[in-house]
Amino acid sequence: MNLFQLRAFDAVAREGSFTRAAARLFISQPAVTGHIKALEEHYQITLLRRTARRVELTEEGSKLAAVTRAMFGLAEEAQTLLEANRQLLSGRLEVAADGPHLVMPMLASLRARYPGVTVNLRLGNAQETLAALLSEHADVAVLTEVEPRKGLHLQTLSESRICALVPAAHPWATRSGEMKLQELDKVIMVLREPGSITRRTFDQACAQASIQPRVLLELDSREAVTEAVAAQLGIGVVSSVEVSHDPRVVAIPIAGQGLVNRHMIGCMERRRGLRLIQAFLDLAPA
Repeated sequence: MNLFQLRAFDAVAREGSFTRAAARLFISQPAVTGHIKALEEHYQITLLRRTARRVELTEEGSKLAAVTRAMFGLAEEAQTLLEANRQLLSGRLEVAADGPHLVMPMLASLRARYPGVTVNLRLGNAQETLAALLSEHADVAVLTEVEPRKGLHLQTLSESRICALVPAAHPWATRSGEMKLQELDKVIMVLREPGSITRRTFDQACAQASIQPRVLLELDSREAVTEAVAAQLGIGVVSSVEVSHDPRVVAIPIAGQGLVNRHMIGCMERRRGLRLIQAFLDLAPA
C-alpha cells in the first residue's frame, strides 16, 4: 500500500477538488492526479467521479475516505503534539514570586525539561507579585495566601509554618520542637513591614490569642530581619520555607492557631492553555 497515494486521495476527498488538494499537500495538481490514478489502477476500483464542476466520491470512495480521514487525522494529531513540544525549545516566560525559596526549585526543573526557555524572574512582596500577574506583566506567579477571584487560576503548591527567628546565643536556640505563641507576649521583636504576608499572618494570630509583642523595628526584607536578629536587636519571624542556613540564627516553629500559610501558583485563566504557561503549571505537585 502506497501512503502517498492514500494521502493524495484523502486530500481530494476532503477538498472536493484536485487543485485545492494539491495546494493542501504542497505538490502539483498533475502529481495528485497521478497518485490517485495509480491507486485506482492498482486495486481496479473507481474512487472518484470527475464532473465539470467538482469531484465526487463513489460509494467505495466514500468508504475509503472514512478510513483515510481517521488515519490521517491521527497523524495530524501526532504532528500537532510534537510541534507543540518542539516549540518549547525556545520561548520566554515572565515569572513573578513573593520570595525566592519556592520558585527557584521550580525554575531549576523548568530549565532541566526545557533548556532553551528564557525566564525573567521578578521578586517582590505579596501585593507587588499579585499586581504583576493581574496586569499581565507576569505570565505566572508564585503567591502566598491569595483569595480566589474571577479570571484567576490558582493551584496549591505547598504550606509553611511561621517560625520565630532567634540569635544562636539565645536561650531558646537549643530547645527542640515547637514553642508557644504566648511566649512572645511583650517580647522585643524585629519584623517585616505590615504589607508582608508573614507579618500579616503573625499579627492576626497574635490578635486572636491576645498576644502583644513589642515591635521595635520594621524592615522591608527577610534578609534585613535575619541581620537584625543576628545582631541581637530582637526576635524575628520567618516562614518555614524561608529559613536560611545562617549559623548566626535559629528558627523555631511556633505552635498555635492561624500560623500556617498556603502557597500557590497562578496565572490568568484565559491564558492557562498557552503551552509555556501550562509547562510551568505542570511543575506544581498534583
